[in-house]
Amino acid sequence: MTRLRKSARREQIILELQHHPHVRTSELAARFGVSTETVRRDVEALSQEGLIRRAYGGASAAPMGAQPPFGERDRARIEERVQIAARAAALVRPGEVLMIDAGSTTHQFALNLAAMARDLTVLTNSVAVASALAQNETIQVVICPGDFMAREVGIYGAETIDFIARHNANRAFIGASGLTASGITEANRLAVGVKRAMIRQSHESYLLVDHSKFDVSLVATVEPLSALTAIITNEQPTGRLAKALADAHVDVHLAG
Repeated sequence: MTRLRKSARREQIILELQHHPHVRTSELAARFGVSTETVRRDVEALSQEGLIRRAYGGASAAPMGAQPPFGERDRARIEERVQIAARAAALVRPGEVLMIDAGSTTHQFALNLAAMARDLTVLTNSVAVASALAQNETIQVVICPGDFMAREVGIYGAETIDFIARHNANRAFIGASGLTASGITEANRLAVGVKRAMIRQSHESYLLVDHSKFDVSLVATVEPLSALTAIITNEQPTGRLAKALADAHVDVHLAG
């Protein structure tokens, strides 16, 4: 039996939990032809990313309304998110007005912009994004007002949404907890209104999302796929998601 690579094993674990509420470590180890300790490390890594939940003897599906805090997410899947951020930054032109929401991948995008972009105006509800962009003197940063949420290092609320509605942008760059054939999904319900407002006030909207978010359905749907101009990701979507994206005329930009 050919042993699966680490990334393939972890994707199989997530896929299994989409169909069964609980999987056992011993059964997964036997199926993959690896030790139970190897599977435990896979489960621990996926749990830290908020994709599954550790359970006695194995793993269970992550609850729809739960995800790790920003600090933990910002340290996970660094390589993929850096590649996505670089691909997204290559789309930006001097003089543009951007809206960027709070998230771990959008933070990487901001770091990339700070290193290479020129003469931008950026409206954001993310303190982390604003701090990163502040390193570039040619980027004017506009921070949304509202209620600060330490767990997300972001600003949310009715005042935030009202503020966004009074501005316009060439492009919105947002992240999300999940992406399905039905649309963009989100674990943080407070973020939904902010993302919707940014999409609505921008001529083009780009979703920055790595492949681990594909087919992940969470507590809230932000918008249908038709609201997007494109997704920027590290792997080509397949199956129902790929068809839905094509039907909605959403471009797919591959990083790496």
